Amino acid sequence: MSVLATIDWILIFAYFALILGIAWWVIRQKTDTSDDYFLAGRNLGWFVVGASIFASNIGSEHIVGLAGSGATDGVAMAHYELHAWCLLVLGWVLAPFYMRSRVFTMPEFLEKRFSPTARWVLSVISLVAYVLTKVAVGIFAGGIVFGVLLPDLNLFGLNSFWIGSILVIVLTGLYTILGGLRAVAYTETIQTVILILGSVLVTWYGLEALGGWSELRRICGTEMFNLWKPLVPAGMEGTWAPVKSDTQMAWYFNGNYPWLGMLFCAPIIGMWYWCTDQYIVQRMLGASSLKEARRGTIAAAFLKLLPVFIFIIPGLICFALASSGKMEAISAALTDESGNLVAANAQQAFPLLVATVLPAGIRGIVVAGLLAALMSSLAGVFNASSTLFTMDLYSKFRPDTSEKGLVRIGRVATGVMVLIGLLWIPVIQGSRGLYDYLQSVQGYLAPPIFVVFFFGVFNKRLNAKGCLAALGVGFAMGLFRLAIDTPVTLSGFAYEEGSFFWIVNNIFFQYYSLLIFIVCAVVMIGVSYATPAPSAQQVEGLTFATVTAEQRAETKASYTTGDILASVLVLALILAAYLYFTG
Repeated sequence: MSVLATIDWILIFAYFALILGIAWWVIRQKTDTSDDYFLAGRNLGWFVVGASIFASNIGSEHIVGLAGSGATDGVAMAHYELHAWCLLVLGWVLAPFYMRSRVFTMPEFLEKRFSPTARWVLSVISLVAYVLTKVAVGIFAGGIVFGVLLPDLNLFGLNSFWIGSILVIVLTGLYTILGGLRAVAYTETIQTVILILGSVLVTWYGLEALGGWSELRRICGTEMFNLWKPLVPAGMEGTWAPVKSDTQMAWYFNGNYPWLGMLFCAPIIGMWYWCTDQYIVQRMLGASSLKEARRGTIAAAFLKLLPVFIFIIPGLICFALASSGKMEAISAALTDESGNLVAANAQQAFPLLVATVLPAGIRGIVVAGLLAALMSSLAGVFNASSTLFTMDLYSKFRPDTSEKGLVRIGRVATGVMVLIGLLWIPVIQGSRGLYDYLQSVQGYLAPPIFVVFFFGVFNKRLNAKGCLAALGVGFAMGLFRLAIDTPVTLSGFAYEEGSFFWIVNNIFFQYYSLLIFIVCAVVMIGVSYATPAPSAQQVEGLTFATVTAEQRAETKASYTTGDILASVLVLALILAAYLYFTG
């Protein structure tokens, strides 16, 4: 039986009408050139840039995953959300290089700094990663949402998982294909407002049902409100040696997120994602100027602080309602006969709150917000993938293709991604383990990309051979770990304890990610210094040491005291959150 009332359906249809109306308005604008289609004519304002970055980041899997983590581990996952400072690195450190080089894609920047081969390698890896992670995980989480809210929906033999996933993928793909980044950016701006409003309402009504903030803290206790407790258990504060967990089959401290990995690995993954991933940076590349681009990243940093309170806290609320017995429907869904939380069911936390604590009408707004999260995330990956394929691969093989031809190929590439997304539905529906398996993929892919971008910008001596060596070695190590993990995750296969493959499989993913980073850094520096240095002309304006006086002046003129103060405020809010969540 559906938990949605008539007024909820009216609001959901109104949401779709609004999104498709905005998309239609954008589609009618001129998109004949590659600049128009892939980068919105490089004419986006700072708020659209910031909202679009935030909406692209927050998919339905983000909401489902964070709320589920809140229910099982408390505020531990807030560490990742408080990496909003990485967006300031993008705006203040890398944006001047990206905007000045007038590139369409991150691999294109790598070509300018190193070589065409580096561009091709990164493009291929990025496309494969998008298919395996962002599309796949987004569909899985969307299925969870539809399954909870519309459990009995059936049409032509299809259940709610299929119906919801197909509908959202097709509609999102349609306006992305026709309108390009401009359609994606403007619809994401509206979706950001709806998503935040809906999530705030869930937190508000959830606290009301529970009895307020003080009651939440009383039921959850200090441990679930302590950012550091899961990272550094009692008695382990002074040790660096990981401890083997017999239940999790992974080497880490006696907690889900070891402090060593969070301290060193999480920032690497964060800066790869926020500062070098096409999926995120493409929105900034569409800004009208460096000033608007930087302000867009600052706005996105502010927005990025919200998930701690509107996604993770609802997870804690759901746990509190379940464990206290104040909401029987939630207790039945999340706890066993003994009243203990069933971790495997925790991913239902957010949609369960939507289904149980929200009044009719409000529920429709929140469901629209969940749909907005799924659609914005998919639209972002569809558009980023078509840009990578068209500008980095197709245009290299067909350099004489006209502007209209590039736009046409971009639309075809988006259509192919939509079809791949549809083909992924039975794979995701049939294998819950795949979702958990995919969470570590970015930890294996991020280090080599982080190394070549950041080391390349800070050290003018590093060359193309060092870049390619680092990318090759890093990706080989990552793919090797994925090949070792896959049979374990999907089929339950276990290697003989103590064997080499068993050791590789049981190293905590953050530690393995750190190993990849160290190896890539050594390889890139070693190979670069063992081979000829790049010419001064090749690195001009692409490293801090080779920026001209005129370029420095342009960068300085692009920000004001207000921009600096806003960035300082972001850092202050991050520090305040760390100080508050100490148990």
